[in-house]
Amino acid sequence: MLDSLGASLRDTIRKITKAGYVDKALIKEVVRDIQRALLKGDVDVHLALKLSKNVERRALEEKPPSGMSYRDFLIKIIYEELIAILGKEKEIRLKPQKIMLVGLYGQGKTTTAGKLAKYFHDKGLSVVMVACDVHRPAAYDQLKQIGEKLNIPVFGIPGERDARKIAKEAIKKTRDYQIKIFDTSGRHALEDDLIQEMEDLKKIIEPDEIFLVLDATIGQQAGKQAKAFHDAVGITGVIITKMDGSAKGGGALSAVATTGAPVVFIGTGEHLEDFEHFNPTRFISRLLGMGDLETLLETAKKLEIEEEKTSKVMERMMSGKFNLKDMYDIWEQMAKPGILQKLLYSLPFYRMGEIDKNLVEESEEKIRRYRVILDSMTYEELENPEIIKGSRIRRIAIGSGKDEQEVRNLLKEYHKMKRMMKEMRGNRKLMRALRRQLKGGNIDLQGLI
Repeated sequence: MLDSLGASLRDTIRKITKAGYVDKALIKEVVRDIQRALLKGDVDVHLALKLSKNVERRALEEKPPSGMSYRDFLIKIIYEELIAILGKEKEIRLKPQKIMLVGLYGQGKTTTAGKLAKYFHDKGLSVVMVACDVHRPAAYDQLKQIGEKLNIPVFGIPGERDARKIAKEAIKKTRDYQIKIFDTSGRHALEDDLIQEMEDLKKIIEPDEIFLVLDATIGQQAGKQAKAFHDAVGITGVIITKMDGSAKGGGALSAVATTGAPVVFIGTGEHLEDFEHFNPTRFISRLLGMGDLETLLETAKKLEIEEEKTSKVMERMMSGKFNLKDMYDIWEQMAKPGILQKLLYSLPFYRMGEIDKNLVEESEEKIRRYRVILDSMTYEELENPEIIKGSRIRRIAIGSGKDEQEVRNLLKEYHKMKRMMKEMRGNRKLMRALRRQLKGGNIDLQGLI
């Protein structure tokens, strides 16, 4: 997501790290680079100027803490000011609650209802979705299909044209569920009849949360919509969809933040798994290429590897000692949609702009082919990849039904990954923090700068 903005900001960070020393000229050059990057990312011009001026003022007036270089201090200032424009993180309460989704047509409310339901279901809570969109044709059928895919029940009254009646019945018949998600109707514009319907539903449902669903492609207009809906029904948070391919994602995020409405979740792809709780600190860390170790570990846990095994494999990866057996254990779990992409985006110093969605899909297919090749190797070969040469390559190719070149390509991928992990080991702070996380501690990404 936001590849162009991220690439520009990472170029700025690299310029600072390569500088011999930090002086006024460098600070002004960096400030101009930040302004250009933010404006290119569709961030509001006034917000971009405010941020860059804050960076310049702090860099010129404040002194770095004892033991911190001016270069690291300047990067820290940029990091903190970027986080400031996105607002504070909204806590997601994992307890019984009613959530009402609102928004205009075409913003992705129904799909988001499914993603939100999966989020809470994966946390161990019982969930039901309620189909209160009575205006869009087949809205109930779409929600029902999503529910069947997730094995999550959907309450609705086919053919009923009054959303109020559906909501009243749902309140009576879904009492046993901990999380109730109400998918409501949209319109082409926020008109009086939509406002009245939302107000009536709010009185009936008495929701704990009212989330506004917005499409990232509307950019800075997101701020106006968020304010209009907030004035109408008092939204408690915003969910921004389609962040995976939007050039205007920066505009949507920053515009919503200026309204005071917290961004709660972001949709990062078309799969129901492509949905994450929005954490400004972690988001900016990924944007600047610092990685997101919390998401990396969370994703690893979702791979359904036993926790002890996960920690062991991750430790071996980061130590550079892992072999083809470890690689197989990882690849075995990566066949699920979206998993590889999430892991890549979470890795420290991963350059998001260097790989597109099609290449990720090709990589997923390649992993499936490579697993077949690994199945044709002996235990000795998996434990000691260095012995795989000549006749062994021919035997493995024949056994897997692949050609010899593909076996060699797999070995190249293995050595490439090993080299990458070796480079990561050069960042001692990062490695110490990761090992603490693997042992059950907490990572302070800001402290890694």
